[in-house]
Amino acid sequence: QVQLVESGGGLVQPGGSLRLSCAASGSTIAMGWYRQAPGKQRELVAFITSGGRTKFGDSVKGRFTISRDDAKDTVYLQMNSLEPEDTAVYYCYATDIVGRSSWGQGTQVTVSP
Repeated sequence: QVQLVESGGGLVQPGGSLRLSCAASGSTIAMGWYRQAPGKQRELVAFITSGGRTKFGDSVKGRFTISRDDAKDTVYLQMNSLEPEDTAVYYCYATDIVGRSSWGQGTQVTVSP
């Protein structure tokens, strides 16, 4: 299994932007992000495959973008027009070339005035 290192969380005002990064220790066929707010289930934010196919959760479509740098085994989540409802712990995940899944430790994103 690959190891994942996340960075980029923090506090931002409504309407602001943040970029999350997640670096994997090896090659992956898909990487992405889930998030979990207090009292809620973990939900998909976005993922991207090695072929560039993407999928977004309905609540972030049009505001978030995802990209990957295969040379660095890193995925980026650009979050724009952030809303208080985006407040959550964001978890990076990856599927490696033999189909095993890995999760990061999580990074807190807080959207508040």
